[in-house]
Amino acid sequence: MLPLDPQADPGRRAWIPCPQCHDTHHCTPCQNHRTCTTHWRYLLSNTGSLLHLQCPTCTHVWTHETHFGTTRTPHHQPPHH
Repeated sequence: MLPLDPQADPGRRAWIPCPQCHDTHHCTPCQNHRTCTTHWRYLLSNTGSLLHLQCPTCTHVWTHETHFGTTRTPHHQPPHH
């Protein structure tokens, strides 16, 4: 298990399902795409529409493309983690 990233701040959150622990599967607000007081992620940073996240439950770190606003072309896509 990874330690929390130094950039992890509960004041910067995102509500994106964790691809590792899948802790939102049985949560009604999460399944309805609503914010949940339990299943939020640390928003470590962002670059345009690309979010860098960490799950407080399992500490998994990943990137998520929101496709909101300016997105990257296929030539500028970062590698998947």
